[in-house]
Amino acid sequence: MELNRTTPILRIFDEEKAKEFYVGYLGFKVDWEHRFEADMPLYLQVSRGPVELHLSEHHGDCTPGSAVRIGVKDLPELHQELTAKSYRFSRPGIEDQPWGTKEMSVTDPFGNRIVFYE
Repeated sequence: MELNRTTPILRIFDEEKAKEFYVGYLGFKVDWEHRFEADMPLYLQVSRGPVELHLSEHHGDCTPGSAVRIGVKDLPELHQELTAKSYRFSRPGIEDQPWGTKEMSVTDPFGNRIVFYE
């Protein structure tokens, strides 16, 4: 038996705000989108490098306010990239944690927390 990668699902409520945050601010790209019909909720995958996240407007897929941890090789570089974008809803800082990691936390417009750590 072998386990493979994990793909978190995060709840979203507004396609435009989700893309502004995940694509415009965090630098992910949209890999694909799915709707059962034109006026149905959106389900999509975004990725940045090997990291894939699923974002869903579907009520039963996941709980708003979830958290995801993403490992980063150069956290200060990511911090500098995000800070340079001047996204008006987030100004993250890097914190040294007592368990030995450096972490930068951002919260999406739907209350989900993404913690980048090194």
